Amino acid sequence: MKSDVELIADKRNGLVLDPNDIKRFVVDYAAGKIPDYQMSAMAMAIYFRGLISEELGPWTEAMLHSGRIIDLSHIKTMKVDKHSTGGVGDKISLPLAPLVAACGVPVPMISGRGLGHTGGTLDKLESIPGFRTDLDVDRFINLVETIGVGLIGQTADVCPADKKLYALRDVTATVESIPLISSSIMSKKLAEGIDALVLDVKVGSGAFMKTLDDARDLAQTMVGIGESMGKRTVALLTDMNQPLGRMIGNALEVGESIDVLKGRGPDDVRELTLALAEVMLELAGVDPSLAKKRLDDGSGLARFGEIISAQGGDRRVIEDPDRLPKAKQQLVLTASQSGVIESMDTRGIGMAAVLLGAGRLRTDDIIDPSVGIELDVRLGDRVEKDQPLGIIHHNGQGSSTAQTRLQKAIVIGDGASTNRPLVIERIG
Repeated sequence: MKSDVELIADKRNGLVLDPNDIKRFVVDYAAGKIPDYQMSAMAMAIYFRGLISEELGPWTEAMLHSGRIIDLSHIKTMKVDKHSTGGVGDKISLPLAPLVAACGVPVPMISGRGLGHTGGTLDKLESIPGFRTDLDVDRFINLVETIGVGLIGQTADVCPADKKLYALRDVTATVESIPLISSSIMSKKLAEGIDALVLDVKVGSGAFMKTLDDARDLAQTMVGIGESMGKRTVALLTDMNQPLGRMIGNALEVGESIDVLKGRGPDDVRELTLALAEVMLELAGVDPSLAKKRLDDGSGLARFGEIISAQGGDRRVIEDPDRLPKAKQQLVLTASQSGVIESMDTRGIGMAAVLLGAGRLRTDDIIDPSVGIELDVRLGDRVEKDQPLGIIHHNGQGSSTAQTRLQKAIVIGDGASTNRPLVIERIG
């Protein structure tokens, strides 16, 4: 058994670590026996040297077993979850989870908060007055048993090694490492007690993976981890070269999600919700066409109402979206010239929302659930000078800076835009 320093040096030098050494290192870190500075050194070594599959499996397994693994084996139906690698306007979990549950497939979903330019499912849900995501594991299990879905945040006893390492990666410039990203995501998801998992791997200007090759690499890595641990895993590569839907911001995105469950809403949000739902049903052995039926007949909307009530929220927001938080001021964003929307710096659009208070740059930043951006244009649209492009919903914070950032992020020119399909590729 090698010492901690020897293991860090071996990885720094590109050597393959022994699985037993890996497991011991992660377990000791979770227990506080290895200081943050040594894990920081190991994370940086992994950032540059990577982990081969023989190392990544033990690393992920050790993080998974560092805490409690939720046992849902008494629920005999296939349990399926979905995870997104994060994007701008990505509210898909909100309509997706109740829709799949309404099809008879349980969805145990432990979600995260937004950080940087991406929004977090927990932040969106908590913009519903009274909605609680800080439920304990026993209540979470009860929700999955009774209504087929629970939407909570990571608890202290689930994957504590990942929780510590995630915070460390954020401040040591080691976030963008495929082995560390994939092991972080998969350890949390496998701890939920699921039988199968669908991954939405974003690619484009608003995603962590900017190129198809990088997104494909991440997707294949995560699918490999899931399959090696006996969980059926499928990934969809989806486009993030423009925001999903029209709304960016927490309460705004909840309202848009409700619209989708009512059979309305933007075409792209509806398309991706159904695409992911159909794969989730396929993995559960259920006819995928049931997803559209349950969306159209209002079953998904009704289940969302049950979720809101069960988790302490104000169910009346479904029929009266005005009960959601609303910003006090609006600022119209207009086109600086005539032309075609050639491209969008989607990350820049997300950061503009953060400047308003819709997101956070630090984990302890306070979210304003009412603010955000409403975009009325898509790639390829023809616009005229001074035509409204959207609305900035704000409470006084950062509105002028956000406006300037949005003007730069939405590129208007004389050429045509290059549009990719929303769902680019399936892996697994």
